[in-house]
Amino acid sequence: MTLHPANLKHLELKTGASAGDVLEKIRSFREKNGGMDRIADTQLYISGMFALRRTDQLEAANITHVVSVLRGRLDKTLIEQFASAGRHLHIEVDDDDDENLIEHFQASNDFIDKAIQGGGSVLVHCAMGISRSATICTAYLIYKRQIPAEIAMEIVKQSRPIICPNLAFRKQLEIYSENLEQAMRNLDDIPAYQRYLYRKEVEMSRLANKAPTINHYGEDEAKEGGEMELKCRKCRRTLALSHSFVDHYAASPPVTSSSRLLAAVGMNKNNCQHHFLDPVVWMKPELEKGEMEGKLECPKCSAKVGSYAWHGMKCSCGIWVTPAISLAKSKIDESRTRSTL
Repeated sequence: MTLHPANLKHLELKTGASAGDVLEKIRSFREKNGGMDRIADTQLYISGMFALRRTDQLEAANITHVVSVLRGRLDKTLIEQFASAGRHLHIEVDDDDDENLIEHFQASNDFIDKAIQGGGSVLVHCAMGISRSATICTAYLIYKRQIPAEIAMEIVKQSRPIICPNLAFRKQLEIYSENLEQAMRNLDDIPAYQRYLYRKEVEMSRLANKAPTINHYGEDEAKEGGEMELKCRKCRRTLALSHSFVDHYAASPPVTSSSRLLAAVGMNKNNCQHHFLDPVVWMKPELEKGEMEGKLECPKCSAKVGSYAWHGMKCSCGIWVTPAISLAKSKIDESRTRSTL
């Protein structure tokens, strides 16, 4: 039996049991329950691979459709009856932090909803019924009931206490629930999703000691009034809008909120001399050079206004920011855009 290390550690901390005891409890739970659990008030079931061998339970639960959420070839003898009838959906992902599962939510939600609306029951499984399948089931509840990710996950957990989606999947569920209407139209239009992809790309590239490939840049022209904007102090050219701002203090909180200890380690939010940003479109020529760090110049007057470092930099407030794209407060002015009405 295998389990994602982060999930295993999370279960150890939550239960106070050793890794061996956690795995033994999961084995016991699986054997006792046949590995399949019905999510309350739905025709949706969740399990690991083991449940597919329990044909008696599949028939008793009237399982008509199956969603497999794991990478690799599946045992044809287990899913043939569903696949041959077009009642099987295979989402090939690993239980890893770098997997993009949110991009499959719309397809899985449509598949599950159509099956249930047609009078069927759906089994969603991964290897162990802990992370990937739980994420897909949670996404469906978010979609169907229009509820926050935390509440949807708790509903799944009440039916199957051993679920534990990895942290990346939890973040994706959060993005999905907070931007549901937009996600149903076009996931790529959600700024929070693009920011998530950007940070994942930076993280992977940094581990390989190379500059990231950036696929999304924020706009530098306001479409609506009321946004905060940063302008070059020399020529007044707009350099960034508030939707590109990164609150590095919130994103990288110290281990304690004690003002005395913050002062002791030199962390003071009021000392920040930088505005940290996500990539903005005018930065594209510089950021696509493939360098790990560099300077940023105003695209209009060429004044030096900031810098970037993919491996991170320490802000004057004492917080290390990674990745770091910053504009120096001494080089820019803050203002609020006017309403176009």
